[in-house]
Amino acid sequence: MTTTLTRRRLVGTAGAALAGLGVPLRRARAAEFVFKLGTDVPDTHPINVHARKAAEAISQESNGRVELQIFANNQLGGQSDMLSQLRSGALESFALSGVNVLSTIIPTSSIYGLGFAFPDYAAVWRAMDGPLGAHLRGQIEKAGFVVMERIWDNGFRQITNSVRPVREPKDLQGLKVRVPVSALWTSLFKSLGAAPTSLNFAEVYSALQTRVVDGQENPPVIINTAKLYEVQKFCSVTNHMWDGWWFLINRRAWNQLTPDLKDMFARNVNAACLGERQDVARLNAGLREELTAKGLAFNDVDTAPFKEELRKSGFYAEWRKKFGDESMGLLEAAAGKLG
Repeated sequence: MTTTLTRRRLVGTAGAALAGLGVPLRRARAAEFVFKLGTDVPDTHPINVHARKAAEAISQESNGRVELQIFANNQLGGQSDMLSQLRSGALESFALSGVNVLSTIIPTSSIYGLGFAFPDYAAVWRAMDGPLGAHLRGQIEKAGFVVMERIWDNGFRQITNSVRPVREPKDLQGLKVRVPVSALWTSLFKSLGAAPTSLNFAEVYSALQTRVVDGQENPPVIINTAKLYEVQKFCSVTNHMWDGWWFLINRRAWNQLTPDLKDMFARNVNAACLGERQDVARLNAGLREELTAKGLAFNDVDTAPFKEELRKSGFYAEWRKKFGDESMGLLEAAAGKLG
């Protein structure tokens, strides 16, 4: 069904099937408003875990009037597919990176993914919960989406590959690295001498397994939940980019909710986001030992030579022109001078 919201009838056979699967039926009547949420990461990832907590709270507080259904792990298609569905109204909500496919519509949305922009989480939240985040949400709203106030954490990204440890920029020379569908990601890795290949996340495991690409880059939680350690040998702790997901909603779907239901929905989604941030930071910090036991060989990296390589290649100057002085000023006010 392609309507943004549906008035659903409880179907007896569906209820019986759910009961057979051990899923409790919490209410006898169907929800008036159903929001499907698409994500591209495995079901066990904290974003899905905490989205389910938000869904439970929304159902309870609305007395079953509003239902948030979570479809994890690209069940509804790849990132590009889900963004198209969100725009058309076939999908009511989508958690996605501003650096990824959203940047194909809103180029400025990728600014927080600028290479080595953030030294730590304190700088991230200073920016994203502060003026830069507000500025980016304004850009997203202008593009026709509804966006929740808080951005969900994906974490600092590390480089894995099956060829050699990456200790300095020359180790990236010619390395085939999968990057998301994003001009910024492609530019970053080209500037560092790698050979980036853009693929949606649904294709990453098989591309690594068949050696279509040598490596990829993601936070440890993704490396673990997506089992990328099965098809990679080395993990270089570069912290080259922080990434997060905006919780976007189709505007037509959103506007069918009453003001009180909108407030309730947003409050619970944003509260779940804060819980997810705590889990992601904790897991990313503690996964090194677990992933080492699973076969990944870790090495720490001095980031200074990488940042210098980006300066010499003109990477920072190029993206400063693209993002503009206002956006770059907001980023640098929170994270420090770049380039």
